[in-house]
Amino acid sequence: MTAPLAGLSDAELASYPTVYRHDLFVGRRVLVTGGGSGLGKAMAWLFGRLGAKVLIAARRPEQLEAAAAPMRDAGLAIETALCNIRDPASVEALFAGPVAVGGGIDILINNAGGQYPQDAIDLSAKGWSAVIDTNLNGTWSMMQAAARAWRHDGRGGSIVNIVTVVDRGMPGIAHTCASRAGVIGLVKTVAVEWCAYDIRVNCVAPGAIATEGMRVYSEEARKSYLRSNPMLRFGDAMDVAEASVYLAGPSGKYITGEVLTVDGGGRYWGEFWAIPRPKYFDPT
Repeated sequence: MTAPLAGLSDAELASYPTVYRHDLFVGRRVLVTGGGSGLGKAMAWLFGRLGAKVLIAARRPEQLEAAAAPMRDAGLAIETALCNIRDPASVEALFAGPVAVGGGIDILINNAGGQYPQDAIDLSAKGWSAVIDTNLNGTWSMMQAAARAWRHDGRGGSIVNIVTVVDRGMPGIAHTCASRAGVIGLVKTVAVEWCAYDIRVNCVAPGAIATEGMRVYSEEARKSYLRSNPMLRFGDAMDVAEASVYLAGPSGKYITGEVLTVDGGGRYWGEFWAIPRPKYFDPT
């Protein structure tokens, strides 16, 4: 069986059935980082379909416009902005510019991130730092910038961070596990601190989700993901999008500091290898 190399198309994202009412986020503005592809694009589609004004941010302008065009054609209120979350100055410029000019945001979806498969013993210092800077430091810069803006404006907000299932090890992406575990630790702490400002902070932890981002993994690894959970299948990007809407919206008004896992039960059964499984683990 061939594992998927692509996720849902724009046509599928535009018509995908949802449990949420169409006007749920009317009058709300949502910022989605990494919104030009994969999970971020799916979340932008869903929030937009539910009435939100959506600002998608990413590093590559051509990718942003390619993602935004079909959403606009569908009548959604979509804006784009360039931002490299690894650069604190770029994050500051995003909030001082497109975010502030648009009247601020109500919801931040921290989806931008990166990883690549590599045996931990052979990770380079540069590779380790790149993933930590993006997934942990970049996510933190966005969280802090949003919280400061809300504090300054005297209003609350909601943050959802897309992380990784870290209940158990995930061989082949140790750098990602370390960075995402750091984000989860941050969330559990600032969720308490920031209640004073009416700011809720949560996480969604996807398991094996079929998106174009799966291309960074080998065919062998993608096939193995089919046995990463007891459902014996991949989830899709809208599974993660709907979980994010649940936490970010009024349905999550009494939830903060939590991690919502969307992995088909993979925490409880399954085997996950982002790199080829060593022969040491082969059945004898």
